[in-house]
Amino acid sequence: MTVFGLFACCAARDLAAGREVVDWNPGWFFSLGSGGGGGAPGADADSWRAVVLPHDWSIESPVSRDAPALGGGGFFQTGTGWYRRDFDAPASWRGRRVAIEFEGVYMNAEVRLNGAVVARQPYGYSSFFADLTPHLRIGEKNTLLVRADNSAQPNCRWFSGSGIYRPVRLHVTAPVRVAPWGVFVATTRLDAGSASIRVETTVANGGDAPAGLAVETIITDPAGREVARAGAEGRVAPGADFTAAATATLTNPRPWSPETPALYRAVTRVRAGGEVVDEVATPFGVRTVRVSAERGFELNGRPLKLAGGNVHHDHGPLGAAAFARAEERKVELLKAAGFNAARTSHNPPSPAFLDACDRLGLLVMDEAFDGWARSKTAHDYGAWFEEWWQRDLDAMVLRDRNHPGVVLWSIGNEMFERGNADGLRIAHALTRRIRELDTTRPVAAGVNGMGKAGEWPQLDPLFATLDVAGYNYELAARHAADHGRLPHRVIVAAESYLSETFANWAAAHDHAHVIGDFVWSAMDYLGEAGIGRVFPPGEPIVRHWEGDQWPWHGAACGDIDLTGLRKPGSHYRNIVWDRGEKLRVAVAAPAPGGGEWGVSPWAPAPARAHWTWPGHEGEPLAVEVYSRYDTVRLYLNGGLLGEKPAARAEEFKAVFPVPYAPGKLEAAGVRDGREAERFALVTAGAPARLRLTPDRARIAADGQDLSFVVVEVLDAGGVAVPSAGHPVRYTLDGPAALAGIGSADLTDRDSYRANPRRVFQGRALVIVRAGDKAGAVKLTASAPGLPPAELVIHTESSR
Repeated sequence: MTVFGLFACCAARDLAAGREVVDWNPGWFFSLGSGGGGGAPGADADSWRAVVLPHDWSIESPVSRDAPALGGGGFFQTGTGWYRRDFDAPASWRGRRVAIEFEGVYMNAEVRLNGAVVARQPYGYSSFFADLTPHLRIGEKNTLLVRADNSAQPNCRWFSGSGIYRPVRLHVTAPVRVAPWGVFVATTRLDAGSASIRVETTVANGGDAPAGLAVETIITDPAGREVARAGAEGRVAPGADFTAAATATLTNPRPWSPETPALYRAVTRVRAGGEVVDEVATPFGVRTVRVSAERGFELNGRPLKLAGGNVHHDHGPLGAAAFARAEERKVELLKAAGFNAARTSHNPPSPAFLDACDRLGLLVMDEAFDGWARSKTAHDYGAWFEEWWQRDLDAMVLRDRNHPGVVLWSIGNEMFERGNADGLRIAHALTRRIRELDTTRPVAAGVNGMGKAGEWPQLDPLFATLDVAGYNYELAARHAADHGRLPHRVIVAAESYLSETFANWAAAHDHAHVIGDFVWSAMDYLGEAGIGRVFPPGEPIVRHWEGDQWPWHGAACGDIDLTGLRKPGSHYRNIVWDRGEKLRVAVAAPAPGGGEWGVSPWAPAPARAHWTWPGHEGEPLAVEVYSRYDTVRLYLNGGLLGEKPAARAEEFKAVFPVPYAPGKLEAAGVRDGREAERFALVTAGAPARLRLTPDRARIAADGQDLSFVVVEVLDAGGVAVPSAGHPVRYTLDGPAALAGIGSADLTDRDSYRANPRRVFQGRALVIVRAGDKAGAVKLTASAPGLPPAELVIHTESSR
């Protein structure tokens, strides 16, 4: 059995003794394209425009069939962009260390201060720091330039976005300070009455003299009460680092789990010469992880199955821009859909995503790379892998090892070297390095079959380097035989088809060595155009990697669509995994002309959650009832159509052929002969009005907060009209801006900044971004033939 400990949440982001951390998202200028000689445009060039980070320039333009990113990049425009920020360096910075933290720049970032290159970062998904100190002009104006070169295409198999798409912070510290990502908090023992917490703090001495250090950590519980202290002393030479380790004991700890995501706080103070020179606050959760073939995945000593989904990093109409609220909403949607885990396919995620997972209780498989040295696209990370993999892997592990939600590391996905000696060499190097930095979590990878290149057992040496073997689309067919051959192997479905919901649940439910399933995918996403589409009868089925998918610019294989709406398959998954829902109804969409839909493994025949099928009167439609009851009854307009079992033997599903007639279609879940629950679909009438529903009507006036507003076309009775495709225009009055407008239609060629924009199947999403002033914001939606709809959102100052 492998035992793994727990770690802390995230780096300090507030003003502390000896340390300033400043939000550096406002105040930037952006220019798409370079000036003469390939450098930055001149400061007076007309191409510069003001932007507030995070910023993704690719999402701002319409998709184009001739875009160099091709369908993998969603046919979005890329190129090279420049960011400029002019700032004064105050006298108070003299003798201090000044660094800028970039959470993510896509890609090939180069950072220049006053003309000097201070950092380069090829991998667009890694966070990194740039030390500004040597080139600062104290008391003068300074110019910071950042080049993001996303021109060499294609370089990613999905939509990457372009630019400084994650937040930026400025760090001002004393020369003796906690190193970046330098606090490491681990639970080395956890039982009902107490927990042992080990705190490691790496202190960097950027001064020119040795320093005697005293490092103290104060731990507070979720209510803010001090519960423990730990300290250590040491001495650090100039230009060197020193790691102090100390242990504290917590009495009656509150363990972190998805159900109770309790967060503690560790405040680490560094003293040199008796003075506090730095202070870092680290939220963390007390929890342990174990994996074994005998007991499976255990969190805090209790077996738990991973009901997971794969997620890419984009936010639909926002593109790749990683606003904290967008990341939080993504986690909320995943939790509401019944997921307890997510795989960050196929790159380290935004820190804000992991922060939200920690607060809300979502487990994470944190993935480093899509591929390794052998490239999957012409200009991807493979070109830099051998030189950069350790720096980028270190950045992920050091940054993320403190998040209690992160329970698995993944070193790659479907690597082209997976079955040969080079792949085994790389796997050993990556797993060895992770275990040097963190022994508290199992290491995995997502691995697919060998195809014509070899036999499945050829992968055994690769899997032997891992703590958890991630099977991509191979679980149901192989786990039993593999368990017979290799009884100690722990297996997870790192990717699975939508059609494997029941089979993979059954494998995990019935076998301890199968610890869970991560479906491809939890959410629709931009790029990888055409995966998840279905084809009308008679059309050839073109798999997404084989041919031109235009005008598709995204992937429709998710449980949740681009607006946040759960598809019928999401409700079915939730019911199969017994994650809360017990009853749901959907209707198999009839194919044009009465034939059969052309489907692919990622795209089962479509089902719709409505009972509005004009033109199909009297035609038998397949009604699917998903259920955790013994049997289900189906009614149409009050008349009983029948009763069928819908338990495990029926894969929690019953199908009724129902001649279509408008009205009310209603299912009842029956337990012990009694109806326990009902669920109904009602036929919609003609479009009569618009409805605007915000996820939050009060947001912070900080220039960063967002309100996600669902737009629906309703009939006179308030039923959504699934055939509605109205163009809707939106206006704002007040201190806010429209950040994006979109729908679930992944063939719409309009920009996600276009206004008006059409709803799709009666629904759209509008994202409102707060300004920096408090006030009332009125959003008005107007569509031809419908009365305008209005909504007021309040932006509130936190001062």
